[in-house]
Amino acid sequence: MTHTRGAPATIFLRKITSVNTNDAASQSTPKPASRARNRRGEGSRLRDDIVDAAATLLHETGDERTITLRSVARKIGISAPSIYPHFADQPAIMLAVVRREFTALESHLRTAANAAGDDARDRLYALCRAYLGYAEEHPGRYRAMFGGQWMPTLGENSLTAEDLTTLGAGAMQLLAETLADCGAAGQSATTDPQADAVTLWVCLHGLAHQRAVSRMPWIEPSTADAIIDRVARLDSA
Repeated sequence: MTHTRGAPATIFLRKITSVNTNDAASQSTPKPASRARNRRGEGSRLRDDIVDAAATLLHETGDERTITLRSVARKIGISAPSIYPHFADQPAIMLAVVRREFTALESHLRTAANAAGDDARDRLYALCRAYLGYAEEHPGRYRAMFGGQWMPTLGENSLTAEDLTTLGAGAMQLLAETLADCGAAGQSATTDPQADAVTLWVCLHGLAHQRAVSRMPWIEPSTADAIIDRVARLDSA
């Protein structure tokens, strides 16, 4: 057998070069960003971050189907199992997001009513118009809030009937109170503000939906005020 002088040294140098090249490549390849660990007592911060990430996904895509345990985990740089100590499943995350959106809606409606001044009728008009405006400006959020595709079947997840039936209670109460103020001021013939407020919301919700999905020629800009006048039983003054 013929041996080539220097062959072992050449092989050794090749190995060194290969190792150095691999090290350089591994150092130049950026690693995925990971979330900084919470300090002791800051576990609630991760819960907030999870809700923030899910809400951001909803706002960016307008589609609640994009919110999964994996997509939320990826958004904030954690592993999906890290979510379980805070949320039992995806519907629990969606519930937290939707609750936050209803809080934002209530604040939006209250701000609009307060900006209208002290007249009860003006406040009711402002509140109802603000509701329709919110639905138009945030269609993805609005759809998720009022029974989007995330809405689960009870018994198949961690949510309870109370979790779902209390959604939007604050906004509904604000509408009922504003309508009651109209009655107290002699501007409405309502005798049951709570029931009339529910009816008014159903009508406004139907109008918001039709505006979003169709272009019916008989739905005019004045339709909203006509609904408010009739259902809230406002006088003609």
